[in-house]
Amino acid sequence: MRHSKRANIMACIGLLTGALALTSCSGPGGKPAEEAAPAAMSEEQRVERGRYLVLVMGCGDCHTPGTFAGAPDRSRWLAGSEYGWQGPWGTSYASNLTPDSTGLPGWTEEDFVRVLKSGTRKDGTKVLPPMPWPWFSNLTDEDAGAIGAYLTTLAPVPHVVPKRTAPGQKAPGAVIVFPPPQPWDMPAQQAQ
Repeated sequence: MRHSKRANIMACIGLLTGALALTSCSGPGGKPAEEAAPAAMSEEQRVERGRYLVLVMGCGDCHTPGTFAGAPDRSRWLAGSEYGWQGPWGTSYASNLTPDSTGLPGWTEEDFVRVLKSGTRKDGTKVLPPMPWPWFSNLTDEDAGAIGAYLTTLAPVPHVVPKRTAPGQKAPGAVIVFPPPQPWDMPAQQAQ
């Protein structure tokens, strides 16, 4: 029970940290903040920009094993997690973001831009919560592309993440349960 409580607290801290970091990406009303076009960057600078964004956006919080136990395993950086996130959508898992065959092999910069800005994967499936892609949709194409450029440079780490499960199905392993929303927190289309 104690481990479960700690995992829930760590998950909430990770989500809040990522959300707070991303609020600076948008102006009032969730519209992208105006920013000057970046000067042309070398590929090395783009990869470094992508690494920086992955760090400040908190991607490792969910996608790196050990984070919820308080000790992220840097040897498996961004290789996915077996903690399930359970809510009205069913149970989802943080994907393996490395270029291994069990992760994101062959993803192009355009694939990364699409998933970060629209929540649609290369295979056409939608990204499930708690992945905050609606916040990431405020990224510029250049920044989303830089993230993709960085992710393609990672060492491939073999790790098959559990498959998502539909609502009501039993998920394998440990899950972090999101309770049903209170009336104030209901999605707008359901609250009416």
